[in-house]
Amino acid sequence: MIRALILYTAVTSGLSAGIFYAFSSFVMKALGDLPPAQGVAAMNSINRQAPTPLFMIVLMGTSLTGTFLGGYGLLNLGKPGSALLVAGAAAYLTAILLTGVYHVPRNDRLMSLDPGTAAAAAYWKTYLSQWTAWNHLRVAGPLAAAVAFTLAWRQSG
Repeated sequence: MIRALILYTAVTSGLSAGIFYAFSSFVMKALGDLPPAQGVAAMNSINRQAPTPLFMIVLMGTSLTGTFLGGYGLLNLGKPGSALLVAGAAAYLTAILLTGVYHVPRNDRLMSLDPGTAAAAAYWKTYLSQWTAWNHLRVAGPLAAAVAFTLAWRQSG
């Protein structure tokens, strides 16, 4: 059962990394090409649509399974792959923490602005560059977690 959970968590960590990577590599660039009012409106629409059950199962479900596996790894440090489980959990949870303390508050502020206003246009320019820069870093957490969980799965067999 643990091996199946490790494999699931490796795959969903990779999926999370891919979602974040898409934003860093082309979604934010495409939104930045739009006039500010359209870019703000589009990002707000994305942020309203994102917390679907399927997305949250991947994003937050992986937090739960990763945390469980990290705890399992701590309790079984002598077993093959255990240190990798701890590392994978730490990497994934770092990205989730970054999401909660950095990205979500900025998304909420953007959502509070009327897209057609000068205030929204001014914030949008800052939002685009800073949000995207921190998102590049956010990609690293689930990507490192996917690698760590995959290696742990291989070692645990």
